[in-house]
Amino acid sequence: MEKQRKRSSHRLSSFLRGRGLRPVDIPIWLVGLILSVIWIAPFVWMVSTSLKPPKEVMTKEIEWLPRHIVMDNYKKVFEYPVIRWAFNSLVVAGTATALGVIFGAMAGYALGRLNFPGKTILFGVLIASLMIPTEMTIVPMFVGFLKVGMANSYIALILPAVANVFSVYIFRQFFLGLPAELEDAAMIDGASRFGIFWRIALPLARAPMIAATILLFTLNWNSFLWPLLIVFDDSMKTMPVGIAAFTPVVGSHTQLEGFGIAMAGVTLLSLPSLLIFFILQRYFIEGISQTGIKG
Repeated sequence: MEKQRKRSSHRLSSFLRGRGLRPVDIPIWLVGLILSVIWIAPFVWMVSTSLKPPKEVMTKEIEWLPRHIVMDNYKKVFEYPVIRWAFNSLVVAGTATALGVIFGAMAGYALGRLNFPGKTILFGVLIASLMIPTEMTIVPMFVGFLKVGMANSYIALILPAVANVFSVYIFRQFFLGLPAELEDAAMIDGASRFGIFWRIALPLARAPMIAATILLFTLNWNSFLWPLLIVFDDSMKTMPVGIAAFTPVVGSHTQLEGFGIAMAGVTLLSLPSLLIFFILQRYFIEGISQTGIKG
C-alpha cells in the first residue's frame, strides 16, 4: 500500500514537472478551475436555454443541457432586422476600434517617449478621467451632437468612442520600455519623429496593439447607453439596443417563448467578442503583461 502511494506520488510529481508546475501550484490551479466554472456557467445556461423548446425553459429541476435541441428561437430572432443591427455594430465597433488604436498609439508614444512641459500632469489628468462616470458626460455630448445636427448617424456613434484613455495607457507603458538606441539610430539616418513612430515603434508594438484592439472592440460592440440615446431610427440601432427591444416585442409571444428568444439574441450578441478573444488570446495576454498591468 505504501509503495503504491509513493508510486502515485512520484507519477504526479513527474506529471507536474513535465508541465513546468510544482505541487504548491495545485491549489492555485484548483481555485482557477473553480472560478472558470463559475464564469462559464451563465454562458452555458444562456446557450442551452436558447436551444430549448418553450416547455423545457422553465422547469422545477435544473437542466443544463436541452433534452430536445430546436432552432426555433434563432429563427424568430431573425424575423427582426438583426442583420442590419449587426452591420451597424460592426461598422461602429470596427471603425471606432481602428481609430482608437491608432490615436491611442500616437498619444501613448508622445507620453512615453517625448519630453515636453506638463507631460506628467497631462498623464495624471488622463488617468484621473477614468474615475469620471460615463453617465456624467453623456448629457453634454448628447446636447452637443443635437445642436450640430449629427445625432442619429454613424459619426455620432463613432466619435465619442475614439478617445479611450485605457488604450493610451497600454501603449504608453509599452513605449516606456522601448530601447532608446533604436530611436538614436533612426535619427542619425535622418528619420523624422513621426517616421520613427510609424516605421519603428508601431511595428514593434504588435502585442499591445492586439490587446488594445480586443479591449476596444469588446467595449464598442457591447456599448448600450450612448447608442440608445443618440439613435432614433430602427435602421440605425446597434445589436445591444436592438436586442434590448426584444423585451416588449417578445410580449406578443408566450412568456416561455420570450425567454428562449431573448437568450438566442444575447448568444448572437456575445459571439463576435468571444471569437476575437479566443483567436487572439495569446497576443492579448502577452500585450497586457508587457504593459506592466497586474491583475
